[in-house]
Amino acid sequence: MAAYPGDQYQQFTNNNKGHKALVRWLSAIKVKLIVFEATGAYHHRLERFLGDRGLAFSKVNPRQARQFAQATGKLAKTDRVDALMLAKFGELMEPPHSVIKSQTLAELGELVIARHALAKDRTAAKNRQHNIVSPLLKRQVTRRLRQIKADIKAIDEACEVLVKADEGIR
Repeated sequence: MAAYPGDQYQQFTNNNKGHKALVRWLSAIKVKLIVFEATGAYHHRLERFLGDRGLAFSKVNPRQARQFAQATGKLAKTDRVDALMLAKFGELMEPPHSVIKSQTLAELGELVIARHALAKDRTAAKNRQHNIVSPLLKRQVTRRLRQIKADIKAIDEACEVLVKADEGIR
């Protein structure tokens, strides 16, 4: 993490202990907005931590952050440079504050991503099935397709339970 102006820089672990240390550091330097990149699964823990504490944050697209760095002439890519660029980006570009998803929406999102991956696996297995000659491989693909079908059904049922339990989503 970095602060702008002032170019203060500090590293924190992406766990509960590191997040608590981050909040202590941020409160000491009076930060008004925390800016971080959406980095696949890695940012979710930080996002939840900040949102649960009511801290203002903006989750930005990594490509947008990189283009900003390039536009300012920063071509090096290190943790420190990236952190300082994100801090400067937050100050100068004033990105909109992000809103944390409810726990239910976060779980649904994770389930939908998993379901999508299973659907892709199913398509790939079906495509392979047409070209397989080996009886062993045919049995394995058939078994894999049954497993994928069962996994998709379980995800669909889990989604249904979550939706029914959440009045705002229902």
